[in-house]
Amino acid sequence: MEMMRRLHHVKMDHLCVGWYKSTYYSSFITKALLDSQFSYQDTLFPHIPQYSPIKKKKSAVLIYNPIKTAQGSLSLTAYRLTPKLMEVCKKKYFSPEALKKGNITFEHKFEEGLIVIKNSHVISVLMWALKKSAVADKRELLSLASSTHLGKNLQLQIDRVDEMSQDVVQYNTNMRSTLKQQPQKHQYQQHRGSVFKPPQPPARIDSLHIAGQINTYYQNIKVFHAPNLGKLFMAQALQEYNN
Repeated sequence: MEMMRRLHHVKMDHLCVGWYKSTYYSSFITKALLDSQFSYQDTLFPHIPQYSPIKKKKSAVLIYNPIKTAQGSLSLTAYRLTPKLMEVCKKKYFSPEALKKGNITFEHKFEEGLIVIKNSHVISVLMWALKKSAVADKRELLSLASSTHLGKNLQLQIDRVDEMSQDVVQYNTNMRSTLKQQPQKHQYQQHRGSVFKPPQPPARIDSLHIAGQINTYYQNIKVFHAPNLGKLFMAQALQEYNN
């Protein structure tokens, strides 16, 4: 990023739109990605105001999923941090009160940008010809073979739910400690109020990451594996009926 700023000062090509990340099974919603994207949006062009549309166009992260692409669906998305989350990241204080005040949930962390892919006329004709010549295998609709990707997505979703449960337990423990201290604090607040400092609440940004990742896995299963799940349930019902 320092090199980008120096190129800008000497009037050279410096228009870096952000950075690129390849991810498997859409496991990209992490604190490392949040920190990197915040650095790009806040540090790369500090002389441009944060809410300027010029700056917003220069800072994005491209997420590429090779597994979805191998299944026949090009997975390439662009994300930026929302202005509200940028303000919270600047303060580096992710308490429940700060997130609630900023009205930040896992659905409002990123804003998705539009990606337009342009091909030459020759490539467009070739793709049209390949699409017309493709013949679908009718027997594939009756196949009950469960995809390994479905199992992996379900396993990752279960892992994130376990992490969310542990985070909720940690948060509830902190709340109980705070409530337990309140009577003592009120009793001695006139003389020794400074002694009873409430325990620091755990940062809630990790909960947002986990919730966002769970939602991403759910969307993957819904879009790519819903027909497979339907066939499995149908086969199970037929087997129980025959028995």
